[in-house]
Amino acid sequence: MNPFLFAALCAAPLSVGAAAPACSKQSPSHTVALLELYTSEGCSSCPPADRFVSGLRAGMSPEQVVPLALHVDYWDYIGWKDAFARRAFTERQRWLSELAGSRTIYTPEIFVGGREERGWRGGLQDTVRRINARPAQASIGIVSGKAAGGKVPVEVRARSGRAASLFVALYQNGLQTDVKAGENGGVTLRHDYVVREWLGPVALPAAGEGISLVRALSLPAGAALKNLGVAAFVQSDGGEVLQALSLPLCE
Repeated sequence: MNPFLFAALCAAPLSVGAAAPACSKQSPSHTVALLELYTSEGCSSCPPADRFVSGLRAGMSPEQVVPLALHVDYWDYIGWKDAFARRAFTERQRWLSELAGSRTIYTPEIFVGGREERGWRGGLQDTVRRINARPAQASIGIVSGKAAGGKVPVEVRARSGRAASLFVALYQNGLQTDVKAGENGGVTLRHDYVVREWLGPVALPAAGEGISLVRALSLPAGAALKNLGVAAFVQSDGGEVLQALSLPLCE
């Protein structure tokens, strides 16, 4: 048995506060691929990539790939300010590119498992299969409690035998924007897996000891619980994603 799976099975049950958890999920013994789309509503070449990522749910399961759409802010100056953009996502994209020896960042750009996937239109499935074939090098467990007062309590446990960090994201599906200006002016854009809350990096003990991260994540105003989920992933200091996991919020 994979040692990280064994450790997760033997750990005490996850909990969020004193109440029983609404829903929970544990990472499998294989590696789940993390897909990161760097996109912007101000970029005219991004909508096809947005649609591609939205369509992943029809062909791949959450046990194969965890998609996240991170909206960057460096196109805001050309006429349309992306409400979902964050400077932290631009900085993360730059970090991933620098690890690959590149000084250039652009949109749309897709990373899978921490590595750029230039052939995502035709080669993504093969990349995901190769990642899924690897035994997990980290374990993750997620529990979400009952949403109340515009927040949802979440506990994430993670463990890795390598120097690594934990990241946690709240994502939202079913978003729609009527763009009024810029390169996509007059176009209605639809988005899924958009990151709305972002935590990390949280360092994991190098000795393989696990950590438990408990937070109350803020829910986007007016968002339906059925469109929200929590994703977590463990990434090595060198950029390799060791494990990923996603859990839809329970209604």
